[in-house]
Amino acid sequence: MGNKSAYKKICEQNDSLPVFLQPWWLDAVCGSWDVAIAMKGEQVTGVWPYAIDKKAGVTILRNPRLTPYLGPHVFYPHDVKESNADRFEHETVSALISQLPDAKVWHLAIQPGMYQAGIFKNNKLATQAQQTFLVDLSANEDKLLADMKESMRRNIRSAAKEVEITNEPAELKTLFGFQKEILGKKGVMQAYTMPQLQAAMDACLKHKSAALWVARTAGTIQAIVWQVWDKDHSYYLMGGQNNEANSYKAMSALLWHTMKEAKARGNTIFDLEGSMDEGVERFFRNFGGQRTLYLVLQKNESVVWKLKKMALG
Repeated sequence: MGNKSAYKKICEQNDSLPVFLQPWWLDAVCGSWDVAIAMKGEQVTGVWPYAIDKKAGVTILRNPRLTPYLGPHVFYPHDVKESNADRFEHETVSALISQLPDAKVWHLAIQPGMYQAGIFKNNKLATQAQQTFLVDLSANEDKLLADMKESMRRNIRSAAKEVEITNEPAELKTLFGFQKEILGKKGVMQAYTMPQLQAAMDACLKHKSAALWVARTAGTIQAIVWQVWDKDHSYYLMGGQNNEANSYKAMSALLWHTMKEAKARGNTIFDLEGSMDEGVERFFRNFGGQRTLYLVLQKNESVVWKLKKMALG
């Protein structure tokens, strides 16, 4: 049995794996992928799915489109002592990384909470920290609201009187248009096409792991949020606003709605998938989440790729 077939069985037997590591997600968002599997005797101790990307003859390990996190996932024994957990993680990640293909270029964002920097350094990988905001959904709704900035609470209360929110996956093309306009104003090209977005949405809907929340005022779409989830986490995957409408309050209401939906579903963490963009970071910070760092593993040993980066500035 090949690693991918074995991995699909592992995923069927273990519901702790994040949505972005699921085989069906990887099938939808990248052309080719494989997985490293660490074993201790007959026990699976960890997995590391990875996308296989080749450009100009260069092998690249990086996140597929629409995938904020990838990297290793460790299955800790149920009886592991806290004092032994780090050693177990270290041994597992070491076993996994030794199975990965020899790639000259890396730019791989891994899950928050995985900080085995020594292993990555020993494998000639530089680490860069980025940030997200994680909202603990174990608190009741009153506490979640109280932790937000007062102006955010006012926006949410005001929007409740005028904004109607519905789940409408058919409006994905509208979200694509909002995103295109937003990125165009920043001089940034979209990293995905509409068919690629649709493939990911179709896979999510098939596996009951997504909603597309649409906020309307007087029948006009103000903002849209694409939410995905797994057993424990819910994620703000993508959002867009109608630049011809006053949509700031609508976006605030949408994110509060997605948090309540995640809490009702039994998710314990809402990941705002934070940004290093100052404006986006300021907006997300208002929701009272915990600022949390995650690592991006980087390497560039390809002359071709270095020249390409220089040409792109």
